[in-house]
Amino acid sequence: MKTLIPDYIFEASWEVCNRVGGIYTVLSTKAASLVSKFGQNLIFIGPDVWGEAESPFFIPNDNLFTDWVVATKKEGLKVRVGNWDIPGRPVVFLIDFNDFYQQKDSIYANMWNWFGVDSLHAYGDYDESSMFGYACGVVVESFLRYNKLTKKKVVAHFNEWMTAFGELYLKQNMPNVATVFTTHATSIGRSIAGNNKPLYDYLSAYNGDQMAEELNMQSKHSVEKRAAHNADCFTTVSNVTAKECLQLLEKMPDVVTPNGFENDFVPKAKVFSKKRTEARLVLRRVAEKMLGYKLAEDVMFIGTSGRYEFKNKGIDVFIEALKRASDAGLKRETVAFVMVPAYTSNYRIELTENSSELCYGRPFATHYLHYEEHDPVLNSIRWFNFSNAPESSLKIIFVPSYLNGDDGIFNKSYYDILIGLDLTVFPSYYEPWGYTPLESAAFGIPTITTNLSGFGQWVSDSPQSIENGVGIVPRTDYNYNEVVNDLSMMMVNFIEKSESERKKINKKVNLIAQKALWENFIEYYYEAFNIALNNKNKRIKTLK
Repeated sequence: MKTLIPDYIFEASWEVCNRVGGIYTVLSTKAASLVSKFGQNLIFIGPDVWGEAESPFFIPNDNLFTDWVVATKKEGLKVRVGNWDIPGRPVVFLIDFNDFYQQKDSIYANMWNWFGVDSLHAYGDYDESSMFGYACGVVVESFLRYNKLTKKKVVAHFNEWMTAFGELYLKQNMPNVATVFTTHATSIGRSIAGNNKPLYDYLSAYNGDQMAEELNMQSKHSVEKRAAHNADCFTTVSNVTAKECLQLLEKMPDVVTPNGFENDFVPKAKVFSKKRTEARLVLRRVAEKMLGYKLAEDVMFIGTSGRYEFKNKGIDVFIEALKRASDAGLKRETVAFVMVPAYTSNYRIELTENSSELCYGRPFATHYLHYEEHDPVLNSIRWFNFSNAPESSLKIIFVPSYLNGDDGIFNKSYYDILIGLDLTVFPSYYEPWGYTPLESAAFGIPTITTNLSGFGQWVSDSPQSIENGVGIVPRTDYNYNEVVNDLSMMMVNFIEKSESERKKINKKVNLIAQKALWENFIEYYYEAFNIALNNKNKRIKTLK
């Protein structure tokens, strides 16, 4: 098979210039590697969901494709062209897709007639995502036709079911475009895990279509499955998820594209030390204000973070393991932060930097929550009788806010807080890749994850101790208690190490992180592009 390199690449995602999850990190960190090879022929496409405001990550550029932009207005399309404010400054199109709602019924009818996509059971964010995805396909078609590029080698890459309509639109209307579809987590797999059903031991017995009906996920599953089967190249991010795709989508990915990072977002040398000092001062300030007393000079800061999926992300395991570590009688004072965004009403004024007020009653959360009595993290903290009293060697603090630099308490980005931690813990049950432990490794911070995360499996097929830089706890559907015990012992083991021992572990985690740079992983994307272009050529021959 001849190795083919695209002339143009379009990549669509709900998270282009729209930071809502881990896919933003995937795209924004790999962009520089692709820009260095494809320049302005790499174009990201995202949703224009900002109304009168402007995405803080979008830089308008009136000098890009000006004639085509004028033409789009005549076509009834609403596209803003500019650059994404990330390393590499790639070209980006932001699409206002609201006008497509007027065509929703006919769009759904076409998708049913063309590919058998079932939109009858749609609810929630299905309409919004589908209209955006469809608009992505229309915009790519408009750009290629206007600029007379239809005979070029073009790859259009669509991420997650939310953009799948774009892939299917091009397959039907512009068959000369090679398509790549990536699922970062199957909608059914995530739903099975989130509904407390055993995913792994029972995986071979699940039928994706049947489970979609049982879990009321028919439409999302339908479009995801059709996109996987119709893409010229279907990819996912780990071997863990590849097995899931084969069973639930009935399609084995053509290639696995693991997620990397660019180390340019990690501060170097003196800047790193300065930022780490600043982060630890902020963590200490907030903790001491909440607790009402001073912490030891050699206090340890540990934490978990990510999407608020209490079971899937292993937050339940983390909190219970902290309790067991506390009961074991830690010899070193430790503060554990649970940093997952929840439904907050406001921040605690008394925790702000210049406030002289004292926290009343020693709260566990830095922000007030709506429906606090139903919050899983707070309920778990109370269930295990954490007191945060001075005599307790382990304290726990819940940070239920997005750490975007404007949360009212820390007022620093997540990375600027992460850099101050000594250890991170992500004992996930469902984690197709696992950017949070990779980010920790990138910052040289030892981290603990499980063999059920794609990152954990990439590091090692076998369980391993924290002495290796990344601790991997074996996890199955049914060994919850063992996971809690193993994790508790691993955390205690690390917390009670000497400074010189921890420095050796820091060096090991840095070596692991270097292997996960995009310069090592980007080749898998080139392989995906090559597969897509070759399969497109075969497909075109059958149409003639």
